[in-house]
Amino acid sequence: MSAPEDTIFGRIIRREIPAEIVYEDDLALAFKDVNPQAPVHILVIPKQPIPQISQAQPEDQLLLGHLLLTAQKVANQAGLDEGYRLVINNGNNGGQTVYHLHIHILGGRFMTWPPG
Repeated sequence: MSAPEDTIFGRIIRREIPAEIVYEDDLALAFKDVNPQAPVHILVIPKQPIPQISQAQPEDQLLLGHLLLTAQKVANQAGLDEGYRLVINNGNNGGQTVYHLHIHILGGRFMTWPPG
């Protein structure tokens, strides 16, 4: 596994800045968003940096599946039994602000559509 790149998420992985970590394994880390957009707002990130989903490669397939299953596990641990939303922003127009792939878990309230 390569070293996490120098984004805020890489710094969280390396424990250079604090985060309220709710889950960790060899491949992924999940922590509460510091600017929550819902009563429950948790980010799931890979420890191996992928800048954005559009840059994922075929060899990332197992990691991407692991991230989705991790999001499911974390949402269950957070008690989101009535549902939740998973969001992956991609690129500037997609609202991505940190270029380290991350999945937002949003829950704890009814989610409207369209989202933005």
